[in-house]
Amino acid sequence: MTSVLDPGVEYVVLCGENHEFVGYAPKAEVHHSETPLHLAFSCYLFDEAGRFLESWRARTKRTWPGVRTNSCCGHPGPREPVAEAVARRLDDELGLVADRIDLVLPAFSYQASMPDGTRENEVCPVYRATVASAAPAPRPNPAEVHEARWVSWNRFVADVLTDPASVSPWCALQVGALDELGPDPLVWPVRDDAELPAAAR
Repeated sequence: MTSVLDPGVEYVVLCGENHEFVGYAPKAEVHHSETPLHLAFSCYLFDEAGRFLESWRARTKRTWPGVRTNSCCGHPGPREPVAEAVARRLDDELGLVADRIDLVLPAFSYQASMPDGTRENEVCPVYRATVASAAPAPRPNPAEVHEARWVSWNRFVADVLTDPASVSPWCALQVGALDELGPDPLVWPVRDDAELPAAAR
């Protein structure tokens, strides 16, 4: 944990057991066998027709390299609103600008371990973002995303519920929760930012 921030370093927000803010740590030092609880987000991107943008993580990623997953993930920086972090990472990872970014699962959190012992341990609000059907095609950043493509959301959900191991562990859990919101992702209820964990407010 650190209190003096170097402007040249990318930091993550550390969380306490009640998901409150407790400090910052360099992102490069966070993910290991005893990863501290920290703030992240997941985003599911849809076009106006309800198609979903699935992605495959870059094969050089430290955690779950090459794995199929949701559209975009990331970590808010110090004092960065989570929705702004979502917009930043959509641009960084996919070269896309969303028309809307809505909070849909404010309290999601999870833990997961890779075979080599590397562990994820995240407080991870989930967002739905939308773009126009005529929006430019995704331009995946190869350092972050190996591939991205538009697919039927219902087919993606069916695949994940049938074979959760076919996607990242957080995506498998999130899809189960999102499916409970209803079959049409464009009408999922939007939650208020006041429901975000304390570290994200």
